[in-house]
Amino acid sequence: MALYHVEFKSSSLLSPVEFRIIVPNDVPDRMKNSLPAYGRPMKTLMLLHGAGGVSSDWITGTSITELAAKYNLAVIMPSCRNSFYLNQENSGERWADYVGEELINYCRKAFGLSVRKEDTFIGGLSMGGYGALHTGLCYPQNYSKIITLSGAYLVFDQLAEMKPGTGFNAYNYAYYDQTFGGVPTANERNVKPQILIKELLAEGRTIQPVFSACGTEDPGLRQNRELVDFLRENNLDVTYVEGPGVHNWAFWAAHIEEAIVWALGE
Repeated sequence: MALYHVEFKSSSLLSPVEFRIIVPNDVPDRMKNSLPAYGRPMKTLMLLHGAGGVSSDWITGTSITELAAKYNLAVIMPSCRNSFYLNQENSGERWADYVGEELINYCRKAFGLSVRKEDTFIGGLSMGGYGALHTGLCYPQNYSKIITLSGAYLVFDQLAEMKPGTGFNAYNYAYYDQTFGGVPTANERNVKPQILIKELLAEGRTIQPVFSACGTEDPGLRQNRELVDFLRENNLDVTYVEGPGVHNWAFWAAHIEEAIVWALGE
């Protein structure tokens, strides 16, 4: 199993960035012969970390390396700080453009990955679950399916209650104000998934299939359920899995393979 740690200069962020990518290009023939996934071309999954995370999180927290080999799946794991994977006008950093367009196309060229959106998926956990949904919806030309595990949709309830000077540590009002382009109006703009989806449907856009999972003891369970209900009410293709678990790696590690199998349709 080949694991690369890459640095390059991002035009979206105007600074050097780093990411990790797993490419199953050295799997022994004896292993390939026993795995059905090697009877078809390699697929690609962009996999996003949560708040406070880095590009190595999925490797240390789950069996993603083994899953990449088992399912003939290239897995791209960027480091995107606490950006919520959004373009941020105040800082000039275009995180949505970076993940949605620049990074996937860079990897396609550098590693010979499929350029077909049908072969390319995006997923993530917590902040990355939100980021996968938002990015996937905004860049449908690159991502055909979306995986959101324990998506951080609770943040919109928190933003509705925030006042200047509130918050804790680095996650204060000023941080959220910059990240979401204004705290007071965040729930009314397309940074909120429901608003974005309404706008896209009004434009006649087709919404990609979504896989969502959340633990029954997760503090954001209600908000994840509300998003799933919203998707169903709009007759969208959503698969929802709920089971015992909190907001931690035990839950995400337990459900990432299920999500991958769903995305591959195998």
